[in-house]
Amino acid sequence: MTDFLAETTTPTALPPTGLPFTKGHGTGNDFVLTLDPDGTGPIDPAFVAAVCDRHRGIGADGYIRAVRSAALPEGRALLQTEPRAEWFMDYRNGDGSVSEMCGNGVRVFAHFLLAKGVAELPEGGELAVGTRAGVKRVTRSGDGYAVDMGPWEFIFPDAAVARGMDSLVDIGGLDVDRPALSISMGNPHTVVALAEQAELDRTELHRAPAVQPVPPAGTNVELVVPSDPLVGSDGVGRLTMRVHERGVGETQSCGTGACAAAAGTRFWAGEGAPAQWLVAVPGGVVGVTFFDGPDNREHVQLSGPAVLVADGTLLPAG
Repeated sequence: MTDFLAETTTPTALPPTGLPFTKGHGTGNDFVLTLDPDGTGPIDPAFVAAVCDRHRGIGADGYIRAVRSAALPEGRALLQTEPRAEWFMDYRNGDGSVSEMCGNGVRVFAHFLLAKGVAELPEGGELAVGTRAGVKRVTRSGDGYAVDMGPWEFIFPDAAVARGMDSLVDIGGLDVDRPALSISMGNPHTVVALAEQAELDRTELHRAPAVQPVPPAGTNVELVVPSDPLVGSDGVGRLTMRVHERGVGETQSCGTGACAAAAGTRFWAGEGAPAQWLVAVPGGVVGVTFFDGPDNREHVQLSGPAVLVADGTLLPAG
């Protein structure tokens, strides 16, 4: 592997023997993962951006460090209420910016911990994972994993409930601004419903859609086309989605985005809308289920595959 770090401005030197990494993905949403129990490895934005560069680095939508929660201030805070959250998913977007959470990333993170032998998840068991959006609980689900993503909520609740929309979104390839709902899954999303697949196909997501008003921390933008009929004979709702992620661009999939898209579509559908959804993204299909959480709030479970592709070593410059 080439010493791509020679062309970056990162001030953090790699060990002489290099830095082991694993490449993985969840429905095409891909990540570089490193095992850094003590939280001493490189993590500055220039380094992360270099690793995630698809031409000069490994290439990924995001960078994930597996750090023991006790080694990070955010993790230590979580351990006070959930001592089982031994590992913290330190997640960065592909441009090096810090992100609260990644739904596909949590599944891949759990799979990575199991593959490295530093965590266990027996059938019927639960793995608690620390994130900047709180503790996420992972279980096995078929040939993948299911994650309790916690509760969802409107970012602008007054407008959302009163009008069924809270913002307008200017999207490349579409003639007029579209109404949308901004939803938090621990990270921000803005969901836009489109009328047909042809509209979805011609949208241009190489640049970020312009959202007004934009949530305080920026936003991911999900474009969704509900199926016709919306609910199949099995009682499951279906929709198709594309997404532009903060700090990344268009990705093959976004787990928290799929949850937000299902939440928005379910809200628009009104009373009688199903609790179970299948969300088709360019990289595959994920499942979204709504249920009553232990905190008396409606929670969202995300399920789908997690794949580890390869192990390698990042080489130091020189």
